[in-house]
Amino acid sequence: MKALAPGLQAHLDEGTTTLAWCWRIARSDGVTFGFTDHDLPLVFDGTTFEPESGFAASELRSSSDLSVDAQDAEGVLRSDRITETDILDGRWDNAEVEVWRVNWSDTSQRVLLRRGAIGQIRRGRFAFVAEVRSLAHVLGQTVGRTFQATCDAQLGDARCGVDLEDPSHRGNGTVMATIRDRAFVAAGLGGFASGWFTLGTLTWTSGANAGRRAEVAGHAREGDEVMVSLLEAPVRFMAIGDSFVIRAGCDKRLETCRAKFANVANFRGFPHIPGQDAVIRYASRDGAHEGAVL
Repeated sequence: MKALAPGLQAHLDEGTTTLAWCWRIARSDGVTFGFTDHDLPLVFDGTTFEPESGFAASELRSSSDLSVDAQDAEGVLRSDRITETDILDGRWDNAEVEVWRVNWSDTSQRVLLRRGAIGQIRRGRFAFVAEVRSLAHVLGQTVGRTFQATCDAQLGDARCGVDLEDPSHRGNGTVMATIRDRAFVAAGLGGFASGWFTLGTLTWTSGANAGRRAEVAGHAREGDEVMVSLLEAPVRFMAIGDSFVIRAGCDKRLETCRAKFANVANFRGFPHIPGQDAVIRYASRDGAHEGAVL
């Protein structure tokens, strides 16, 4: 139960109230927005909460267990504050959200009802619906190491140690022809073996997707022709002449770490850990049972 300030509690006890909802949203790029369902701007804590912004929210949904509480925030894409371009560019992804209940006649009387983060965003032609997740969603994230046969390091991070800026792991290319919405013929990668960039990353350096990063699903070389396919289609269409930087990929296996990167000393997996077949193995009369390795 939340403790209310005496002034706000007295206002609620009057029976006739002047309350409004306010939402403060802080994006990962440092930009902060304020929205309210009141018909006039409200200001507190250094934030101006704008009315008529095309932003509204559903009822709050809460539970007493550890499940993730949620609320839907709806808005129109014609708003000057919330644009389709920003949503496509991911600027609203995982933005921090504060939900306030405010006495609009005296904004010093207010209470913070919940904190959360922007989750899934569903877009239409003229509007969007964003899921506002409670802080309980953090409990679903993996913390600590994962004990598995494959490596749990990110290729190129401090634990891995591979330098992805080395010319042998990094290529510069250009789109020569599009095959599908997520596949294209590339120029500039003729010096790399087929599959070298599979499971790697690609960063667009020009064109409509400039600055965006994508995961590489496949890299194949057939003669002089090099084809690259992405895991997901870019948010904007690729065009002939778009340039990119592509970096090597890794399938996290010990064999790949040894042969491709000569980096076994930094391998962060457990290749000899028993697999699922060890769990279902049953006793047998064959052979001696003296404790030797199975």
